[in-house]
Amino acid sequence: MRIGLLTDGGYPYATGGSGLWCDRLVRGLPQHEFDLFALVRSVEQEARGRLPLPAHVRRMRTAPLWSADEYLPGPRSPKGLFARMATGTAARPYGRRERQWFTNRLADLAASVCAAGGEDETVVRSPADTDPRFTDGLYGLAELAREYGGLAAALRSESAVQVLEAACRARGTGRTVQRATVPDLLAFAQELGRALRPLSLDWYDEEGLGAVDLCHAASGGAAALPGLLAKHFFRTPLLVTEGGVRLREHYLAASGTPLNAPARALLASFHGRLVTEVYRQATIVTAGNTHARRWQERCGADRAKLRTVRPGMERDGFTALGESGDCGPDNTLVWVGRIEPAKDLVTLLRAFALVREAEPGARLRIISTTGALNAAEALGAPGTSGTPGLPAAGPEDGGHLAHCEALAARLFPGAASPVSFEELGGARVPELPDAYAAGGVVVLSGVAEGFPAGLVASMFCGRATVSTDAGAVVETIGGTGLVVPPRNPGALADACLALLRDPERRARLGAAARARALELFTVEQNLAAFHGLYLELIARAPVRGQAATEDADGGPRPFATPPEAHVLDAWPAPDAVRSAACRTPSWAAARRGVCAGSRGAGGRDV
Repeated sequence: MRIGLLTDGGYPYATGGSGLWCDRLVRGLPQHEFDLFALVRSVEQEARGRLPLPAHVRRMRTAPLWSADEYLPGPRSPKGLFARMATGTAARPYGRRERQWFTNRLADLAASVCAAGGEDETVVRSPADTDPRFTDGLYGLAELAREYGGLAAALRSESAVQVLEAACRARGTGRTVQRATVPDLLAFAQELGRALRPLSLDWYDEEGLGAVDLCHAASGGAAALPGLLAKHFFRTPLLVTEGGVRLREHYLAASGTPLNAPARALLASFHGRLVTEVYRQATIVTAGNTHARRWQERCGADRAKLRTVRPGMERDGFTALGESGDCGPDNTLVWVGRIEPAKDLVTLLRAFALVREAEPGARLRIISTTGALNAAEALGAPGTSGTPGLPAAGPEDGGHLAHCEALAARLFPGAASPVSFEELGGARVPELPDAYAAGGVVVLSGVAEGFPAGLVASMFCGRATVSTDAGAVVETIGGTGLVVPPRNPGALADACLALLRDPERRARLGAAARARALELFTVEQNLAAFHGLYLELIARAPVRGQAATEDADGGPRPFATPPEAHVLDAWPAPDAVRSAACRTPSWAAARRGVCAGSRGAGGRDV
């Protein structure tokens, strides 16, 4: 089958994180054809170049979203909106009919966003809570952009700000939204234009997303937006894969933005409405662990659509250490990861001070993966946040490292400190397996973990672990390691001492951890899971288009309609599907007497 893979800021330009996961997915399923539709977030990302693509990638289409100048108003051209910028084709502004349509549809979307803008950002919505004004506005703007382009310029216009202001002042909006000033509205309009840029792409035709059998969004948010439109225009099934829940990430990052409270409330409301629509339209939504699934349910996903597909890791680099049976030095704890506040090295250092009181010969090696390919990137979890590739140390990382080094110097004075801070890739720790081989017990001390990729790496190495109960740690470790409450130095110290003093127990736990990792977290199981989901989706999807059910002479094509189509109330016949799609024609298509829902109906042989 033909898969449309939708990425945002990742593959094929990134070498780590979600980009690595996408590359493994594409290369690991050569029996399928792939079309890549990539949203590019920065000039630097595009300048790094892209990964070589295998032969079964039929084509690749990219959209640079780091500048608004690519999106010009004017009639569509066969070469697309970006080609008009390159050739310098003059753009024309919207006419009266187009301006009226834009104003009405933006008013629908703004009314829905403002109505929810005064609610608690973490309010739980069910899929049935979808506001029809939001969907009318979103898909109406998409039809306008598809037919005429120019949506980004229109969203930056004065009339757009006037529409947003009227929606904020309407009766029934929250107090926070009603306090929005003109600068707040301008800031929100800018963010809204950035979020809706995928609507202006030239992907929504029979040669683009209309030609694929299903869309697979490699993350939620902007990457899933083209999949929504593909389903709207062509009834293409949509599969959404999230390593971390994008809406939760938006809520966590909102406090660090320079936006005022009204603009933040409007932006949070928009993202909440969008993710509700994504979950409603997606046929299947996958998460890497149960922790993420719970967040997806909280954000409005239907439990019946949710599946857990665990990430896969290349285990070859850890095979030698894992099969050696060596349980590591009896007196050494090792911590591996990026040094940042969420990893809570402060608690680890205070716990190690208690360990040293009981075991004076104990040592702690803190190995930083900043500036090197870390465990999360080696795992290649889909939809992981952060900068793909090889991350560089930022000022916050350097400041936190200095704070931890100062704390270690106070807790363990003297020239021969039992605590060492090292860099992965140096002379002492050249490779990631060497980091896990450096200690007998691997410690995870974080307070806010998503999917603990470093924990999986230590499991492949056959190491016993002591972890804090954060994120998906308990689900990942599954009884093959010790788990303690976060921010509890005493409990962390007791667990570390228990394993340091019992080499046989360390060996048993390490062997069990490796067996669990080989069963659940390999690339092979990840690829098999998605291959099965592809087959399930294509089997459940109705045949699209009249051309799929008729031969060249207009007669019925054998086996063109699946047997499920004849089951009452389960599988609509092609004519019924076409009629439903044509029930509400778009404003542009109605003027020509053509249904927008059938415009891109492309058939496929079954």
